[in-house]
Amino acid sequence: MAGKKYKAAAAKIDRKRRYPLSEAIALVPETKISDKSDETVDVAVRLGVNPKHADQMVRGAVVLPHGTGKTKKVLCIAKPDKAKLALEAGADYAGGEEYINKIKDENWFDFDAVVATPDMMGQVGKIGRILGPRGLMPNPKVGTVTMDVTKAVGELKAGRIEFRVEKAGIVHSPIGKASFETSKLEENLSAFLDVLIKMKPATAKGTYVKSITISTTHGPGIKVDPSSLAKLAK
Repeated sequence: MAGKKYKAAAAKIDRKRRYPLSEAIALVPETKISDKSDETVDVAVRLGVNPKHADQMVRGAVVLPHGTGKTKKVLCIAKPDKAKLALEAGADYAGGEEYINKIKDENWFDFDAVVATPDMMGQVGKIGRILGPRGLMPNPKVGTVTMDVTKAVGELKAGRIEFRVEKAGIVHSPIGKASFETSKLEENLSAFLDVLIKMKPATAKGTYVKSITISTTHGPGIKVDPSSLAKLAK
C-alpha cells in the first residue's frame, strides 16, 4: 500500500521541473504518504563547496519563525547560578557534574540538545566521545557554548535548529511539519536559506546554491528553482 501511495504522490510532481518556491511548498501537503503521522518536512540544499577544506565548512544555526513542530528537551550543563537561569528559561534539565556522570555511567539520553557554559567545557569534554557521534556536543560556533544560557535555551525551545554541510556538499534540515500552513513552511524555509546564503565561504567559487529539494519524511522530493528566490538570484 505504501508503494501505491508513493507512486500516487510522485505522479503529482514533474521530476524534470524546478518549481518556484511557493509552488513547491504548495505541493508538500499533497505528497505526504502517512495518514497516521504528521510527517516532518525536510530540505536538502546542495552547495558548491568542498567540505574537505576547513575554510569551506558550512556550519551554523537558525531560529525558524514557526518552529519545527517538535519541542526539544534541553539539558544545560552549568554551575548553580546559571543552571537556575536555564531552568527559568525553560530547560528540562540543568546542573553540573551530576548530569555528566549520569550520561557517562547510566547511558542517559533523555534530551535533544545540550547547552553548556564555557567554564564547564573542561568537564563536558570528558564525555565528548559520547555526545559527539550523536550530534549533541555543545559548540560555540552554533551558540550552544555560552554564558547567556537564557538566550540559548529560549532559542532551542522556540525552534532553533543546527545544520552542517555533509561530505557530499549537502545540507539537510527540518523546516516544519506537513500539517503547517504553507505560508509558515515558506517563511521557515526562507529563514533557513537566508542564513545559509550569508554563510557562503569566501573561498567557494562558482555557483554556491546548486540545488534545493524539499520533501516530507516518506514522500518524493520536490525540486525548487533557486532563481525563484530573490536572494539567490543576485
